[in-house]
Amino acid sequence: MNPSVLQCAVCGVEYDPEALPEICPICADERQYLAPDRRQHWVDPADFAGGIEVFETEPGLWSIAVDGGPGIDQQAKVVVTEAGNVMVEVPASITERAVEAVRALGPLAAIIASHPHMYGLQSQWSRALGGATVYVSNADREWLGVTPEPVVYWDGEIELVPGVFASQPGGHFPGSCVVHWAGRDGAGVLLTGDTIGVNPDGESLAFMRSYPNRIPLSAGVVLRIADHVERYEFDRVYGNFGGAIRSEGKARLRASADRHAAWARGDFDHLTGPG
Repeated sequence: MNPSVLQCAVCGVEYDPEALPEICPICADERQYLAPDRRQHWVDPADFAGGIEVFETEPGLWSIAVDGGPGIDQQAKVVVTEAGNVMVEVPASITERAVEAVRALGPLAAIIASHPHMYGLQSQWSRALGGATVYVSNADREWLGVTPEPVVYWDGEIELVPGVFASQPGGHFPGSCVVHWAGRDGAGVLLTGDTIGVNPDGESLAFMRSYPNRIPLSAGVVLRIADHVERYEFDRVYGNFGGAIRSEGKARLRASADRHAAWARGDFDHLTGPG
């Protein structure tokens, strides 16, 4: 692997070793967190000693899960299509074995992270897989620690390969995006990252500025996000940490948005006890 990057030990995002910040700006931001000792720690991706598993999640959709290493343990997805494959979210670790497993799924045409926390080692994965184009939301390009080659900055909605679309409802970050694919069965799959979080119950979703620091989004923004993604038809919803809605995803997303908005507006304050 190319040793031209270092990465933050906490978030796992790659940085240019010739231009390291004093503190990782992604971790210093209110949406993330610093190391317990409040000091910056950098690691070399080549020192990774854990494992990476590549496994099928549903027909045409594969997951990449990392065991050990730096970062926040995000789970990437690979959408497999006849027109080329798309990696959604990026692992914060890389090995030759994992690269070979992803390569065996077919040519990788595009890499896209839903938001900066998911940048991981995107320049290294791109290089290892033949120079797949990395797509970065224009509104979030300031968070790049390394500029991948090749890179496309985008706004609004874009078709990554025929039939696989990314769009930016924002919220968690200004450029936060979701990725939509019809799925092999045509019922529709929405990959949401932290733009829309899948809750542990497997039936509802969350909308947060910060998940670890419990900072919610407003009612208006949550309803805007729900309205935005309703342009797509989808039955399943997959988050970036292994959570999934296995059926009725579109209806469950709307119900979750309406519930969040109602609580944020104070509609249910009468259930919280005496003032």
